[in-house]
Amino acid sequence: MNARDGFWVRMAENGPGEVIVDGVAVGPGSRVRLRPRSQSDVFDLVLDGRLAIVESVEQDDEGALHVAVTLDDDPGRDLGQARLPGHRFFYSAEEIEPLGEHVERPVADRLLVAGIGNVFLGDDGFGVEVVRRMAEQPGIPGVDVVDFGIRGMDLAYALQHDYAAVIFVDAAPRGQSPGTLTVLEPDLPGDEGPGLETHGMDPVRVLGLAGRLGRIPERVRVVCCEPARVEEALFELSEPVCAMVDEAVSLVKSLVMDMIAENRGQTTRDEVM
Repeated sequence: MNARDGFWVRMAENGPGEVIVDGVAVGPGSRVRLRPRSQSDVFDLVLDGRLAIVESVEQDDEGALHVAVTLDDDPGRDLGQARLPGHRFFYSAEEIEPLGEHVERPVADRLLVAGIGNVFLGDDGFGVEVVRRMAEQPGIPGVDVVDFGIRGMDLAYALQHDYAAVIFVDAAPRGQSPGTLTVLEPDLPGDEGPGLETHGMDPVRVLGLAGRLGRIPERVRVVCCEPARVEEALFELSEPVCAMVDEAVSLVKSLVMDMIAENRGQTTRDEVM
């Protein structure tokens, strides 16, 4: 393992579950008051005294602990929970005042449909085309449909949001006829997981990284299509794969309806649609 790979391995490892501040255990869900020490930055001045919710306790490459928080009154707080910048702030333990209160997180009931693949490699762009086609149709409440392309790290971070389930849509050679659709339930990686590949988009590798960052949704499915050709600088799907895009959209929506029914105790998909 070279130094660069070692850095990403260390950065992907979970930090401690909590930190002790003034004799109080502070961890995800703890309500705190921000007390920035430097007061030299405009954010320090604006956020001094504001109430915040701890999202995680993280450890940097040098071993220093940082408390990640989102503002209690931020209307975009869910973006901070998803680790998107601008809504998530980091402070040392000395810069937060624990209030001894805890905010219970809502039960996860959202679903993620993640289209993955490289649109410049012919049929490898199948998953991207499927989610693009889904995005053109009326959305399903509680379901996020996102084109992740080859951004494996972004997808791993997105899975840290409280999704109850994720459906990957991808092209995968399985020795079948081109255009064949298959639904897989992958074996979730263990504590070690596969090696990290920050720009890779193999679903199992992404799940391994997501597990090291903190969480993997309870239910994971992969809708994959047998490719006919995966070649560099080939910017369109082959005929047999293109012909299956609409069928794949219907298949993904059917899986989504089943998962929603399981989550909410509904017995028929018609009630959701």
